[in-house]
Amino acid sequence: MSNNTEGKVVVITGASSGLGAATARLLAARGASVVLGARRVEMMNALADEIRAAGGKVEVVATDVTKVEQVQNLIDTAVKVFGRLDVLVNNAGLMAIAPMSERKVDEWDRMIDINVKGVLYGIAAALPVFQQQASGHFINIASVAAIKVFSPGGTVYSGTKYAVRAISEGLRHEVGGSIRTTTIEPGAVDSELKLGSSHEESSQFVKEFYKLAIPADSVARAIAYAIDEPANVDINEIVLRPTAQDF
Repeated sequence: MSNNTEGKVVVITGASSGLGAATARLLAARGASVVLGARRVEMMNALADEIRAAGGKVEVVATDVTKVEQVQNLIDTAVKVFGRLDVLVNNAGLMAIAPMSERKVDEWDRMIDINVKGVLYGIAAALPVFQQQASGHFINIASVAAIKVFSPGGTVYSGTKYAVRAISEGLRHEVGGSIRTTTIEPGAVDSELKLGSSHEESSQFVKEFYKLAIPADSVARAIAYAIDEPANVDINEIVLRPTAQDF
């Protein structure tokens, strides 16, 4: 089996837990150098220790994806430490589920800042590097809620994930040729995403719904598959969900 992942430099946002951490473990085990970006540095340091103990290469950068300069620093650090950048996994996300009538405007703002602007900041920082190298790979984490609106409750969340899907497709069209773009659209996955709701009734619903969740490793393998394909193969979209999930 080919391993086009070996030797690649991969930046992952939201890397302190869940999908981000699972992806970092898997890609490091396959020989990639991983650069972890998230706010919770202690958790990333523990993950980095684990990766190093297994013989992997890893760097940790404190990163709040809502701050454009911090995302730029994450990308700059990857290039400075490892000499290049091959993949950016835009994974950081917030899912705050509540009916529109609750008017949780602050949560709407947070979801837009993290789920949409965070992805755009990553693209803005990485794209010049990819263009200069004439190679690179954006992997943007959307959701099945980018295919079908998750309502009631997830209307704004779906809006942000539809935006990620639209931005990814436009990006692919604009910069394709030597730069790849993949959108990953998972269903219920066991991660901290399910803990994002402050609305009690919605939170209980989400926790109940997530009892059928698949492990974060499932998504990590999908990401690894897209990366591992040869440079002339662009896996544009992967939808995966628990077999038992009807939504």
